[in-house]
Amino acid sequence: MMSALAEHYASCADMLRKEDPDRFFACLFAPEAKRPHLHALYAFSLELARIREIISEPMAGEIRMQWWRDALSGEARGDVSAHPVAAALLDTIVRFTLPAQALRELIESRSFDLYDDPMPTRVDLEGYCGETSSSLLRLASIILADGRDPGGADAVGHGGVAYAITGLLRALPWHAARGQLYLPGDILARHGVTREDILSGKMSQGLSHALAEVRMLARHHCEAALAAASQMEPAARSALMPLAIVPLYLARMEKPSYEPFRTLVTAPLWRRIYAFWALGRRL
Repeated sequence: MMSALAEHYASCADMLRKEDPDRFFACLFAPEAKRPHLHALYAFSLELARIREIISEPMAGEIRMQWWRDALSGEARGDVSAHPVAAALLDTIVRFTLPAQALRELIESRSFDLYDDPMPTRVDLEGYCGETSSSLLRLASIILADGRDPGGADAVGHGGVAYAITGLLRALPWHAARGQLYLPGDILARHGVTREDILSGKMSQGLSHALAEVRMLARHHCEAALAAASQMEPAARSALMPLAIVPLYLARMEKPSYEPFRTLVTAPLWRRIYAFWALGRRL
């Protein structure tokens, strides 16, 4: 019979398999003993990311965010050990001495998602992606290095930005439909595109050029991350495995048939698995 904690870790794996399969498959290339802890970390991120989807107004989201802050500081109401993701995450924090401050900062950064504030500039976009996705890769690398500093700050920094931008581009139809806009205002303005154009689903040549520029930015960060991978402790490099799908999805967005407000950007499972395998050999 599984212990309660083992069941919580299994719940994290199941949640990731269903709702974030790319990260789940990326974890398969990590050592088996580390996978449950990566699942817990990524399930925590997923919990934060989906808050916007299940709330009707920002204050409800702020309350959920506060619960996670309290859980990390040991002040949450109720039995935190009964929450599968929280219990597995707290156990992982202790096992690998993860910096709780980094997790709290991740929560703070995710608060941006609760509102419809614009993303003013490219620098703001890179900052948001760094504070969310790059921080997550950093924590994953610490787990893989058994709690040590594995080095590779440039690799996880660039890698997180590349992964997050690609994900935001894929999610453009859903974000636009609910009034959110993560595309940088300075890039849109340079190509004559307004916020209203995006939220109304208006396609134009200017938007095509703006999206191409954002994709170029993601490619730049992906290439920089992989170039810096050698600076990481070898045991920690599989933290970069999620990057395998970045060039794959960006290429799909560059096909003539791509419609930003309609196309579900994905790839067959075998193609994604092959991409992970190929990156694993490179790392």
